[in-house]
Amino acid sequence: QARLEESGGGLVQAGDSLRLSCAASGRSFSSYGMGWFRQAPGKEREFVAAITWSGDGTYYADSVKGRFTISRDNAKNTVYLQMTSLKPEDTAVYYCAARVVLLDWAEEVNYAFWGQGTQVTVSS
Repeated sequence: QARLEESGGGLVQAGDSLRLSCAASGRSFSSYGMGWFRQAPGKEREFVAAITWSGDGTYYADSVKGRFTISRDNAKNTVYLQMTSLKPEDTAVYYCAARVVLLDWAEEVNYAFWGQGTQVTVSS
């Protein structure tokens, strides 16, 4: 059964860095665009970043542009989210998913195979 599993979350201080990983199993996701989303307490899930299947195209939410970097290693069936200069407002559960509908990169309805999420908490 195809699944995605996020890891790498934790409790950090403002200004610190973290790298999240999204490992796929059960099938290859190398032909899919992949995305990272996040959901803060009491808020809706929002788009963070996405990457094309080849890795040559990336997309970012304005709130993370210049601080976060998405990348992938198709040989390892893994997608990464490098987060730097973290802020308390980055606190959320972070999810990865595969883009299965070739429409708006930022719309979660276009994604499937959601992982269970990994918690990122940034203290001030």
